Amino acid sequence: MKYSWFILSFIIYNVGWGQMNHPKASPFSRVEQKVGLSKIIIEYSRPSARGRTLFGNQENGEPGLVPYGRIWRVGANESTKISFDSDVIIDNQELKKGIYALYAFPEKDQWQIVFHNNSTHWGDGRTNYNPKEDALRILVLPIKTHDFQETFLISFDELDHNRASMIWSWGNTQISIPIQLDTKSIMQRQIDKELSSSASAQTFYETARYYQEQGIYLIEALSYVDSAIEKGGDTYYYHRIRSLILADLNRYTEAIKVAELSLELARKEGKDEFVRLNENNIRKWQTLLPHNK
Repeated sequence: MKYSWFILSFIIYNVGWGQMNHPKASPFSRVEQKVGLSKIIIEYSRPSARGRTLFGNQENGEPGLVPYGRIWRVGANESTKISFDSDVIIDNQELKKGIYALYAFPEKDQWQIVFHNNSTHWGDGRTNYNPKEDALRILVLPIKTHDFQETFLISFDELDHNRASMIWSWGNTQISIPIQLDTKSIMQRQIDKELSSSASAQTFYETARYYQEQGIYLIEALSYVDSAIEKGGDTYYYHRIRSLILADLNRYTEAIKVAELSLELARKEGKDEFVRLNENNIRKWQTLLPHNK
């Protein structure tokens, strides 16, 4: 049977001759983490140990999967990519927002970690890698762990509004890279913008809540939550934040009264969690009253 070139091309394109799709030994993974108001995204492939020597040399002296002193793509297949939508601080060095390739130069006692501007290289770049294109290079100390991580893992830990630790785990080796963000400045710009216009009760509340959580500008926070109550009326969450601010200002008698009001409002709405939170705070603050010391 003879096929015209058009029909043959159609069959090849749709059937996919020579284009078999098969599962990857090192599957692709994507990690997305919010830190404060910023987002960090990592795209990488996850190799597994499968009984192999991972870092350094094998017992017979042959190089392991990731030899010491040589560039590693921090995973498998394509180069690992990390993106920041805000400027960050890593090891007291500023790194601008953008997309970077992640590389490492492992050694027995310390690793060099590289955030590389050129994210177009496949894998580790090898001869195409140019250190002059590094955006940032830091030194970190590897940690030996008791638990064995079979499949290479990148995760985040020690999170708060302003920082996170990026954790690499494979075998009995762990790397921790501290990342700091200036969430305070980002948030303050938003606050200034919102308060300069016709601010709503929710804007006043969210501003007061942020200041209270950060332990900053507590007098202003009290004023803002009062404005939220004036504009939005009595709610258990407005009064809860007000009680926390008063307690932070060491005004425990007032804080207890406000917490009791928040508790009753929460009870009316069936918000059992906030009933318990207020009860716990009231008990704690009662022990801090002058006559109980």
